[in-house]
Formats: sequence, structure tokens, C-alpha cells
Amino acid sequence: MAVYFSIFLVIVTVLTGAIWLLDKFYLAGQRQLKLVTAQQQCNGSLSEEVAEKITEPSAFVDTSVQVFPVIAFVLILRSFLWEPFQIPSGSMMPTLLDGDFILVNKFNYGLRDPVTQTKFLNVGEPKRGDVLVFKYPNNPKIDYIKRVIGLPGDRIIYRNKTLYIKPACKDTTKVCPGFTQVVTKFKKPSESPDGSYGLNRYTEFLPNKTHDILIDPRVLPRTQMYCSQANGRLCEQPGTQKDEFVVPQGNYFVMGDNRDNSADSRYWGFVPEKNIVGKAVFIWMSFDFERTPDDFLPHWIPTGVRFSRLGPIN
Repeated sequence: MAVYFSIFLVIVTVLTGAIWLLDKFYLAGQRQLKLVTAQQQCNGSLSEEVAEKITEPSAFVDTSVQVFPVIAFVLILRSFLWEPFQIPSGSMMPTLLDGDFILVNKFNYGLRDPVTQTKFLNVGEPKRGDVLVFKYPNNPKIDYIKRVIGLPGDRIIYRNKTLYIKPACKDTTKVCPGFTQVVTKFKKPSESPDGSYGLNRYTEFLPNKTHDILIDPRVLPRTQMYCSQANGRLCEQPGTQKDEFVVPQGNYFVMGDNRDNSADSRYWGFVPEKNIVGKAVFIWMSFDFERTPDDFLPHWIPTGVRFSRLGPIN
């Protein structure tokens, strides 16, 4: 849907922009010539109302001229700077909740063509710990949001719900570091996406990033399901264990903060650089949807605003 909207926005911008140019450099002059001709024929005795009617553009041209700057601004803002998204699930709890509306920074990782998504200006690359919005590799029509865990060349192990990272070794003249266990610290029990309790909330200390995650102690590790949805996308790699992943160049390994309730790189593989949309940076609105089946109003109508959640995304 987002792709179709981008194409529609580009078409409308081009159409209204063409009419704006045509009016500015041709049609407006033709209307003025009509006014001069009419004044000559009537010896300059035209009323102000009649003169205004002669120089008035058609409704279609006038609407296009008025709309073009707004549409062009929206296209530039949405394509190259910021784009709003809604969080549809609990896979990024507790960082993001169902009902959060976020802003995604699209220029931190480079500028892309709004239709083909081809990068034409490289500004930066995702960093470990960034909350990333991207096109789901198995179905690019769907937008996903997860946290960057592994960068190109990294080796990642997620074993017994513990994360280990071996960063890519770029300087071969030095001794490269081995695997490092990512430290977590228990914080408190927390609520699960269905409203029940049983999850544990931890603070996770990634290199250069600290954030909270959820672990469900009732769920056993699903190692046998890792890479089961990969469709041959470099997920199952010879010489590695089932719970070990080597991030290919030009790809990223991502996971949800709600570790036992997230379909992520453990199951379907890596995120290609070309699929990246941008970095989630801010929650600008957050709604509660706490309606029961017996409520008169539809479930999609909010029951309240969570003002305490508004602010930057960690």
C-alpha cells in the first residue's frame, strides 16, 4: 500500500506541477491579453467584477495551482525526510506498543527514489541498536520494524535466550575480538501482548545502546524453527550451528525486543540494505484500544491517549 501511495503522490505532483508551470508561463498571459482586448473593445469601461471574471482561471487550473505546493511539500517530506508509521503488533514491546504512532527518519541512511527505492545519495549506515523500519524480505509490500543486532560481517549467536556478538574484524593486522555475551539485568515482571502476565523485563546492554527487552520464561527456545521461513536467503549457513548466524555483506540481522513473540531474522533471515526504509526516532501519538466485544463502538476507535509515551525512541 505504501508503494502505491508513493506512486500516486508522484503522479499527482507531476500533473499539478505541469499545470502550475503552464499557468505561470502561458495561461495567465493569455487571460491578460483577453482583458486588454475586452477593454479596447469597450473603450476601457469594464467594471472591476467583469475584469476579474475575465482573468479568473478555470476551477481545474486554480485547484491545481493551489494544491501543487502542498503536494510537493508532502512528497519531499515523506520521501526524503520523515514518514509516519503505526505500530500494529507487540513484537517490539516494551519499546513500542500496539497503538503507537511513530516518525521514521529517512535521510539518516541515505536518500532514495520514492518509487523504485533506489539509493542515490549515501549519508550513513544503520548502527547496532537502531530501531529499523524495512520492507519484509519475503514480501516487500509489508513494512516491518525491529532492532538492529548484527551488522555486515558480524557473527551472532542466540542460545538459551542469551545473545552473543562477535563484531566483524575489519583490521586484519590486529587480533580480532571473539564472541562477547550481551549483558542483561532483570528489571521487573511485565505484561504480555494479550494482557496477561508472565513476561520478565530486562535491561539489555548492547555496545553503545541500552534498552529494555521482554523474555517469556514459559516459552522454550525455538531453535528448531530458526531459518524455517528463510526461502533460501543465506539463513542456513554451512559450518555454523542452528542458533548461529553470519551476517552477509550488505545485510543486517534484526530482532524484536519482545524476544519470544517476534518473527525476525532468527526465522526468516537477513535484511538487505535495499529494503531499509529508515530509523524510527519518535513517538508522536499513542492510543489505547481497550474495548471489549460487548462495546457499542468499533474496536478501532481509541479509548484514550497515552501521553506519557510521547517522545524519542531508545
